[in-house]
Amino acid sequence: MTTNPDALARKRFFALSSMRVVGAILVLAGFGLIRGAWAVAGQPADRWVGVAVVLFGLFDFAIMPKILARRWRSPTES
Repeated sequence: MTTNPDALARKRFFALSSMRVVGAILVLAGFGLIRGAWAVAGQPADRWVGVAVVLFGLFDFAIMPKILARRWRSPTES
């Protein structure tokens, strides 16, 4: 079963773009937790949870798309 290269490229672009959007949303939610906009487990714990969410969101926004793009890169022809 062969796949259309254009369809595969669209799917991968959508995956990378949605990963960046989710990462940005996680960063904003983490800053909301740090600021105290939502109460999850009480204020001292909410700040640490917020820091963890921000760090995970930054990883999801900046680093993970690069890892996937490197993995999905087409091999060079010699």
